[in-house]
Amino acid sequence: MIEFKTSQGGKARIDDDKLEALRCALRGSLLMPTDDGYDISRTLWNGMIDRHPAAIVRAAGAGDVMQAINFSRDNNLLLAVRGGGHNIAGKAACDGGLMLDLSAMKSVRVDPATKRARVEPGALLSDFDRETQAFGLSTPTGINSTTGMSGLTLGGGFGWQSRKRGLTIDNLVAADVVLASGEFVQTSATQHPDLFWALRGGGGNFGVVTSFEYRLHPLGPQVLAGLVVYPLDQAKQVFEGYRKFTATASDDMTAWLVMRKAPPLPFLPVEVHGKEVVVVAFCWIGDLSRGSEVTKPLNGFGKPYGAHAGPMAFADWQTAFDPLLAPGARNYWKSHDFKAMTVDVERILCDAAAKLPTDECEVFIAHLGGATNRIGTAATAYPHRDAEFVVNVHTRWREAADDKTCIAWARALFDALTPHATGGVYVNFMPEDEAQRVAAGAYGANFDRLSALKAKYDPANLFSQNQNIAPKA
Repeated sequence: MIEFKTSQGGKARIDDDKLEALRCALRGSLLMPTDDGYDISRTLWNGMIDRHPAAIVRAAGAGDVMQAINFSRDNNLLLAVRGGGHNIAGKAACDGGLMLDLSAMKSVRVDPATKRARVEPGALLSDFDRETQAFGLSTPTGINSTTGMSGLTLGGGFGWQSRKRGLTIDNLVAADVVLASGEFVQTSATQHPDLFWALRGGGGNFGVVTSFEYRLHPLGPQVLAGLVVYPLDQAKQVFEGYRKFTATASDDMTAWLVMRKAPPLPFLPVEVHGKEVVVVAFCWIGDLSRGSEVTKPLNGFGKPYGAHAGPMAFADWQTAFDPLLAPGARNYWKSHDFKAMTVDVERILCDAAAKLPTDECEVFIAHLGGATNRIGTAATAYPHRDAEFVVNVHTRWREAADDKTCIAWARALFDALTPHATGGVYVNFMPEDEAQRVAAGAYGANFDRLSALKAKYDPANLFSQNQNIAPKA
């Protein structure tokens, strides 16, 4: 007999025969706390999250997903769903409930003739990039290769290609989904179109996707990418140059700013390591022969400490920030959308960057606009089609004793930025304690429709361990 937490917070005792029947029905495995692999499955990217499910279904395919969902629903169990396990809020694991671990479902199948890719929900960006780039193809994804394709896609997804080709969801053409009822359905613009609309930005609220189909585009295999590192005391010049550069940049050009303490990059003098810096991180996906000319202004915003840029394999560029974002550290994020990087925003960011609580904390400014803004607000569940920039306050540290200081720094910066922001927020950048932002912040004008669709597809809110959209009464 095993005690589980119910979806209402109560307790349910499941006898051994039921659990054994579930185990026998799976192609994958049922892991209990004493089993090998249990701790690996439950451990997430964010080191602040340390949850212990009563049991874990490590799925091998859609059939296992159906079994886990039916078992959870029929026994009224709290259910958490893990894809890549990278989400900042750590909702992929739960204490005392049933965890559905999709991380073993990592297949990526490319059809170069149709320029389509079929991707399972446990695949990481690294899996996707290596497979698609073998054919000189890709689609817009994120910027960290350890990110899961599933969570990235369901939240929206943006990165180096988005200004040219839109969000990840703008390139999603179909998905296989297991609903709360246990039913397996295929969705697209013509099959269950309302569900397909909700999946594109609505997070994990509407079902468990067992396969994503993406539209692919020619890319690389080489792009022109790199870093230019400036002293923080030159931030005013850097921001002035950045505003002018991004105002006229073509859709092939994406440039992000990162404010942090300089890591020990090999192209920086040793005496620069640990100093506060402003980094221009850029990627040009256009004609390589024009790349040097187009990116030249990025070296002239001030007098840089150093720079490293040139043609490189896109799949390698996607791993460039992995050492700074390795799993295991404690992380707390706060985020805002912006229509412009104003002088006031610059001042607030520079003040905060001069007081970073740890060496691993950073603020990054993501460059959007372009194709991401040429789609209507109501076209997908993701509504933020007016955002030109996203500021993510990425607080990162190692010791629990520093929790209060680091979280307070992030919240203070967030509060100072609030009057200058749009009020919108990218759902994948929301920490666990921001449930109050889901309606107006994450979904805005699309929330009522999403709430109605939640009532249609998940009326009992089985899929509650997420940035939750409550079913409309």
